[in-house]
Amino acid sequence: MNGISRRWLLRVSALLGASSLLRAQANERVEYAQFKKETPVAVVYHADFGDPTRFGQMLTNIANHLSVYDNDPFKIRIVVVAHGAGVHPFLKDLEGTPWASTQYDREALFGRIRQLAQLGVEFYICEITFTRNNIPKDKLRPDDFIKWVPSGVGALGEFQSKGYAYIKVG
Repeated sequence: MNGISRRWLLRVSALLGASSLLRAQANERVEYAQFKKETPVAVVYHADFGDPTRFGQMLTNIANHLSVYDNDPFKIRIVVVAHGAGVHPFLKDLEGTPWASTQYDREALFGRIRQLAQLGVEFYICEITFTRNNIPKDKLRPDDFIKWVPSGVGALGEFQSKGYAYIKVG
């Protein structure tokens, strides 16, 4: 590639992505008008299920999906929209939520989410889910890559209207 290695380009891409995350605010609210399709392939994964095993399978599928495109953020953009029971992996704790009795290794699962975020996967969380389930917004983990959207299903429709392919695991 004219003296520039693919590995070097991937490293620079990762650094550029990391710098944008540093500018991002934890749990920033994103409006639908900000959604854009900027890569040849763009996909939205839908997470509204509470089964941790199924959620883990979705993360595996996302990692496999990225690998087919060499984890290159210029080739593919993947976003995850979580609402309903799909929000519980993003919570600091489950106390006082409808999923309080759910048992799984929450930190291991969230570690996988964090790894995918470092590869450019974006995570959007439904505000309506929190409101309707009386979950305080401060229960959401304070990570820069987790963003609020007004409605999960609304966000899914918006992404699809902008050319994102829709995938739901299970």
